[in-house]
Amino acid sequence: MNDAYDGLLDAARAARLNAHAPFSKFQVGAALETADGKVITGCNVENATYGLTVCAERVALLKAISEGQRGFVRIAIVTDTGQPTPPCGACRQLLWEFCGNLEVILGNLQAQTAQHWLKDLFPHPFDANSIGAVEPGAV
Repeated sequence: MNDAYDGLLDAARAARLNAHAPFSKFQVGAALETADGKVITGCNVENATYGLTVCAERVALLKAISEGQRGFVRIAIVTDTGQPTPPCGACRQLLWEFCGNLEVILGNLQAQTAQHWLKDLFPHPFDANSIGAVEPGAV
């Protein structure tokens, strides 16, 4: 693992501590690296209806967009599991639309557990290109 991964995973681990997960007790942290090297973090925020719960990846992405960021390099996602926990389908969809084929680093509380490219986790996306608009990540 390299230093860039270590720092991103550390930021995701720290963000995980802010998770609001009173129902599932499944705390997730995410750290999204922008093209200019900034790191924007997010944690999952649960709701009693579950359907309104927002994943850590989407919190980080929407926070970054709200702060004017538009280019992204990689995202680290940390959970307290032994096995890698990849983004859910909704997160994959939004990450693809706003980030394109970014690097996805998965980790637990101790170390990195996996590294993927989003195109491999989401091989047949529906995006603006599907309807003849813009390229993924160009929004």
